[in-house]
Amino acid sequence: MLRTWIGLLGVVLVLGGGPASAQDYPNRPVRLIVPVAPGGALDLIARAVGQKLTESLGQPVVVENRSGAATVIGTDFAAKSPGDGYTLVLTATTHGMISALNPKLPYDPVKDFTPITLIATIPHVLVVNPSLPVGTLEEFVRLAKSRPGAMAYGSVGNGTPYHLAVELFKQMAGIDLVHVPYKGTGPATADLVAGQIQFMSVDMTVATPHIKAGRLKPLAVATARRMPGLEVPTVAEAGYPGFEVSSWYALSGPAGVPPAIVSRLHADTVKGLADPVLLERFAGLGATIVGSTPAEYDAHLRSEIARWTRVVRAAKITAD
Repeated sequence: MLRTWIGLLGVVLVLGGGPASAQDYPNRPVRLIVPVAPGGALDLIARAVGQKLTESLGQPVVVENRSGAATVIGTDFAAKSPGDGYTLVLTATTHGMISALNPKLPYDPVKDFTPITLIATIPHVLVVNPSLPVGTLEEFVRLAKSRPGAMAYGSVGNGTPYHLAVELFKQMAGIDLVHVPYKGTGPATADLVAGQIQFMSVDMTVATPHIKAGRLKPLAVATARRMPGLEVPTVAEAGYPGFEVSSWYALSGPAGVPPAIVSRLHADTVKGLADPVLLERFAGLGATIVGSTPAEYDAHLRSEIARWTRVVRAAKITAD
């Protein structure tokens, strides 16, 4: 009889554990993995979101930087963590590109994660050194076609968003530019300003200070509509419809996070993103708040993976 009661008690605990844990969530600190080193837009956005979630969840949301291997180390750690809502990860544009570059990736960027929300986007702008004798994107393309392989563009490394964005544009425009990878945004933009390279696709966070100072010349923005305060057309208006590129940032958990916890995290994150102070902070980065549903972010991620896989294969790009 004692064994029977113990067995029944075990069944009750097992069956009741899921809903109870979701109802009690969170009852301890939550870890937010950032797969890059401190500093930069991804880290700043993670800390802003983490602070708002700390306030709404009533438990500390601790940002933990786990950098290395082009975000793979930290993202893999998150993927292999329990799907209980106590480990989250902030992913970015690279998450939608890396599987095309690394066939031995230790995780699946879709299947091994639970989507929560697409937080924000920062649009790219196509810029040149002001000494280049062009004033429009059309003029740049004509110049590039007259000098095949003679002009260079910079990026922050092979297979990075800045690299693949230009590779996509090269394929659409039918031009030949030489890729020069750098170890960081600073050195790449410094060489563009100095005229060592001629062209880049960079996000507005990086480009805006240089554009305002006259150190870089914008040719077009990679958005669906023109950007206020930037008197240039969209890339689509300049003759290349479909070229829309943004740096993006999203919140996810490991696979298997209970729907009730996903709903709580989504609602609290979206509520936090509406805070005027946070809106102003994001605007200072050139970011546009999104706050998508989990399903919308999932669709966005799948679309990004498909698009960049086509670009990588067409350009025959391999990981370093």
